[in-house]
Amino acid sequence: MTNSILSPKYQIVIPKEIRKSMNLHPGQRLQFAVKDGNIEIRPVLTPRQLVGFLSDCADIPFEREKTDRPL
Repeated sequence: MTNSILSPKYQIVIPKEIRKSMNLHPGQRLQFAVKDGNIEIRPVLTPRQLVGFLSDCADIPFEREKTDRPL
């Protein structure tokens, strides 16, 4: 676990090993959420970064119900 200090301007530095492992870059947008008393920080992904992120789900079988079809 790596630590960082909150500055008087409420800014933090994301440690280098985390920036590298998450492939974060200067100017990239981040999203903050509070869950169960913890702060979660997630990168906001561009449409280009989202292309193919569901490729692992391609083998999930899908069957439409008969009620979904038009008459």
